[in-house]
Amino acid sequence: MDADLSHHPKFIPEMIALQQKYKLDIVTGTRYKNGGGVSGWDLKRKTISKGANFLAQFLLNPGVSDLTGSFRLYKKEVLATLIAESVSKGYVFQMEMMFRAKKSGYRIGEVPISFVDRFFGESKLGSQEIVDYAKGLLYLFAIVW
Repeated sequence: MDADLSHHPKFIPEMIALQQKYKLDIVTGTRYKNGGGVSGWDLKRKTISKGANFLAQFLLNPGVSDLTGSFRLYKKEVLATLIAESVSKGYVFQMEMMFRAKKSGYRIGEVPISFVDRFFGESKLGSQEIVDYAKGLLYLFAIVW
């Protein structure tokens, strides 16, 4: 969960309930399913996020709708295993964690969330992060897949 409260804690009880009901290993908040959304982003930022998710869906078939989000609930042992296996940094790390989780057979659920852009500070998203994301996506597709 982002420390700037762009991810509202009000979704945590729903995530926990879903995890307990279905004995899931990971529950991820998604902006891209019915009931989810984004507030405060311009068209460029929305296009980049949707485009990044579309490419990842096409190349990796990760089984979740929002790979670039970071509002997630992990079982402790699952998180430790995925972190130990992952090699990526930045935005690619979030995608790699979900890709490896699906590949390893972990049970994953999604909860629609509303994401509100930060009021203070600036996003880390820049041209270098976009290039790194594309490289990471190709790495996962070509090497890990």
